[in-house]
Amino acid sequence: MTLKSLEANLLRMSLKGDQRAFAELVGMYQDKLYHMAYRMLYNRQEAEDVVQETFLRVYKNMERYDESQKFSTWIYRIATNLSIDRLRKRKPSYSLDAESNDHEGLDGYSMIPSDDRTPESELVLSETQRTIHQAIETLPPKYKSVMVLRYLQDMSLQEIGEVLDMPVTTVKTRVHRGREFLRKRLEHKL
Repeated sequence: MTLKSLEANLLRMSLKGDQRAFAELVGMYQDKLYHMAYRMLYNRQEAEDVVQETFLRVYKNMERYDESQKFSTWIYRIATNLSIDRLRKRKPSYSLDAESNDHEGLDGYSMIPSDDRTPESELVLSETQRTIHQAIETLPPKYKSVMVLRYLQDMSLQEIGEVLDMPVTTVKTRVHRGREFLRKRLEHKL
C-alpha cells in the first residue's frame, strides 16, 4: 500500500468516525509539523499550539480534502499558514528572547554531524546556530516560510509551491531574496 493510499484510507475511516484511524494520521505527522512550526516560530509552546490547531482544522474539514492532492501538501499548507499568521501577529522585536529558547531547538536537525566534536567546537557551533537562528527570526514571514520549508524541511521548490499555493517562480524568487537578506544580515557576524 502506498503512502498516498494509506493516508486516503485513514481519512475515509476517520470520516466514518474511526478515532484510531485519525490518531494514526496524527502520529504520522505531528513530529514533522512540530519541527516545521518550531523552525518558523522558535517557540515550543507556539509550535505545539500550531500543531494542535492544524489537527483540529484537519478534523473539522476532512470532508473538504481533495484526494487528487497529496495529504502531506494539504496538512503542511494548514500548519504553514497558521505559523505565518502567528508571525504576522507578533510585534516586531529584535530582542534576544529567541536565545532563551535556543537550546530547546538544538536537536538532531540542527546539529552538524561530526565524530570529532570537542567542547570548543560545540560552543562555536551553538554560537553560530544562535546567530543564524536570530537572523532567520528577523526574516519577513513571506521569506521565512520558504526558507524554513526549503532548508530546514528539505522540501523541493515544487513541493513548497504546492504547500504555499504559489508558482515555483515565486518560490525561487523568495528563496533567492531570503538568502540575500540572510547574507546581508550575517556577513559581519560570521
